[in-house]
Amino acid sequence: MDWVGAKLMPRILNAFTIDVEDYFQVAALAPAIPRASWPTREYRVEKNTERLLALLARRGVQGTFFVLGWVAERSPALIQRIAAAGHEIACHGYSHELVYRQTQGVFREETTRSKKYLEDLLGTAVAGYRAASFSITQQSLWALDVLIDLGFQYDSSVFPIRHDRYGIPGAAPEPGVLLAPSKRGLVEFPMSAASFMGVQVPVSGGGYFRILPYWVTRTGLRQINKTHARPFTFYLHPWEVDPGQPRVKVGWFSRFRHYTNLDRCEARLERLLTEFSFGPMRNVLVERGLLQ
Repeated sequence: MDWVGAKLMPRILNAFTIDVEDYFQVAALAPAIPRASWPTREYRVEKNTERLLALLARRGVQGTFFVLGWVAERSPALIQRIAAAGHEIACHGYSHELVYRQTQGVFREETTRSKKYLEDLLGTAVAGYRAASFSITQQSLWALDVLIDLGFQYDSSVFPIRHDRYGIPGAAPEPGVLLAPSKRGLVEFPMSAASFMGVQVPVSGGGYFRILPYWVTRTGLRQINKTHARPFTFYLHPWEVDPGQPRVKVGWFSRFRHYTNLDRCEARLERLLTEFSFGPMRNVLVERGLLQ
């Protein structure tokens, strides 16, 4: 409970999410790692995901795991263990290709494949979707219609910031209904940013969590919970708690984005889990009256 003024207010439930993919599948390293080489790479996602599962179990936290179809097909037992631990399983696409680099046909085919595989594996519907590198942007809003057609209940791909690879500046910062080009609505849980001296700073996790000082994330997330009285979403990748992963030769900026503070990330995460209230994304949306 938090003390606000003269009365106690319950802590806001926030969405804790993991994007289940391996180090060799991220966009920052893509120029040096052809997709055709993926099967030959050292496969570390299982061990790293288990490490996160153990941490969440210690802290009594459940979340949403957005699973890449490529990983799910190779590690079905891992996905079943995640679900058995009480976490929500959601879809992260299949190939980790940026949505706006795909045709609508390819996007529909890959997303259908991933969703069906996860549902057949678990025997339950998959409600949520997150695009690779948040790549539903102004030029790929057509993807929302595909998600609606495929029966998804919510999306978490929109980042209301400016970025070289993603983002929809000016998009609504709070969970709500986003209209697709067909004018049909889909529940959107956007990624989180906070205002520092009038500048929108991403505080949702990932590289921002590793690279920026911890106090920036904590201050920004508290601003969202307390000043704006709304939930945030936090995300991480299994490879971000793996400082021993193979080093790939890429440009300095990609190295900076991918490798900075890998050795500090797990301790920071454990601290974060003690300072905020977390649950699966679907639970947060149900609590807010956006899903049933």
